[in-house]
Amino acid sequence: MAAPRLALPFSCFIQAAGVRHAAEAAMLAAAGFTHLGFPLRLPVHAPDLGEAEAREVVAGLPPGVGAVLVTYLADPAEIIGLSEFLGVGWVQLHGDLEPGAAAALRAARPGLGLIKSLVVGRGRDAGLLPLARAFAPHVDAFITDSFDPASGACGATGRVHDWAVSRMLAEQAGRPLILAGGLNPDNLAAAMAAVRPAGVDAHTGLEAPDGSKDPDLCRRFASLARTLLARDAA
Repeated sequence: MAAPRLALPFSCFIQAAGVRHAAEAAMLAAAGFTHLGFPLRLPVHAPDLGEAEAREVVAGLPPGVGAVLVTYLADPAEIIGLSEFLGVGWVQLHGDLEPGAAAALRAARPGLGLIKSLVVGRGRDAGLLPLARAFAPHVDAFITDSFDPASGACGATGRVHDWAVSRMLAEQAGRPLILAGGLNPDNLAAAMAAVRPAGVDAHTGLEAPDGSKDPDLCRRFASLARTLLARDAA
């Protein structure tokens, strides 16, 4: 029998990543997203907005909407410095840092939420569970995302990965799992049925052709995610 789904420290986690400006953040909050991700200091993609602009957007978020720094930084002091500059409550550790770095972050900033990415499709899937178990004592959750072999990107790829890997991690990694990787309103129900995650994240699957967030896609995604998460938690 499958292990029960582990719960995050809040009732619902629905994240949209790649916010471009304050008006887009307000639209996403109104659409029902509980967390907004701000990817910064990235090895592949250009950031959606500068760090000073991101700080202003974070400061203007309505109560109840969490801000998440998405970064590939590996040095705890740099991560703390940037997270405090931005004023975020959460950091998504997307780089290849060591478990000791997460332990140092937890010790230095116990109140900072930590999410560790587990990238599927890099030819390292067999090592993801041992990696997760090494990080589990030091983080609040994991997020699975997809590798793009063409660009080398480990997120915001628009690619769907093997959901069986995410399901295994959701059941065995020891921390709640957030599912990302090519999600959109049309495949969300199938993805959640396959993985039974504690939360979901979308980036490119919410975008119009010009890269801006499409309000209709965003409303549909957040509404469906909230319904499915509530049903799975019942």
